[in-house]
Amino acid sequence: MTLLNILVLAIVQGAAELLPVSSSAHVIVCAKLMGLDPTRPEMTLLLVMLHTGTMFAVICYFWNSWKISFFSSRKVFWESVKRIAIATILTGIVGIALKTLVERFMFRNVPHAEIELLFGNLLLISLALAAVGLLIIYAGRKVGGDHQETSLGVRESCWIGIVQGFCLPFRGFSRSGATISVGLLLGVARTRAEEFSFALAVVLTPPIIVREVLRLLKVQSTQTLQGADIVGLLSPSLFGMVLSFVSGLLALRWLSNWLERGRWHLFGIYCLCASLVVYLLYRGGY
Repeated sequence: MTLLNILVLAIVQGAAELLPVSSSAHVIVCAKLMGLDPTRPEMTLLLVMLHTGTMFAVICYFWNSWKISFFSSRKVFWESVKRIAIATILTGIVGIALKTLVERFMFRNVPHAEIELLFGNLLLISLALAAVGLLIIYAGRKVGGDHQETSLGVRESCWIGIVQGFCLPFRGFSRSGATISVGLLLGVARTRAEEFSFALAVVLTPPIIVREVLRLLKVQSTQTLQGADIVGLLSPSLFGMVLSFVSGLLALRWLSNWLERGRWHLFGIYCLCASLVVYLLYRGGY
């Protein structure tokens, strides 16, 4: 893996993670086109660090607005914690249930099967991109350019958390695209739906990072990597994290601008086009 590979993947991850177009789908496709194997230990570590970079980008970008939305008073803070906790718990329940069903029924004849076996399936990624694209277009067209006034309460948090859980096992089904779209359909103000969606991402990212690191350490234990090898893997990953942080900030500015101008549906059109491209790659044998 060269520095150019890291640069490309970091830019793709940073831009796509924070736009409603599925970063995982884009990174997997780019990695395959560059001849990289996403299942290798160094790639797993790199992807973890790229997610870490975009998580910090989210925190930096939304911090000022979060201070108003979530930290303006003790009452507001605890209400926000309650809504985020409810959404995250429902995400975990739905996500774990789907993971168990997939591993038990789809891979019942595969020893030690994990949900990650689905992640490189381009046909499934194509279908997921098409599904989220249609959802985004529907939400964008239905809401239109009008500002919504419905507050984000427990009901809205529950639905957003449930939908986020469906996004976890399926690469291509954009988490931000689905959760913001559902928020818009429930009548939540665009900026509020955006802030809440990315607040959930910050809460969700650390356990995902921990899971990926544990998977990496498991692979390392079987391959007996030496200390020098680990240092060699960590350095490019840190470089990628910085790059994804910068590209993530730029992507967030673009996302907010398009939300404010009522162009949300255009992200859905992009997802449909990306779905077609991924399908063609699948038919081409990638």
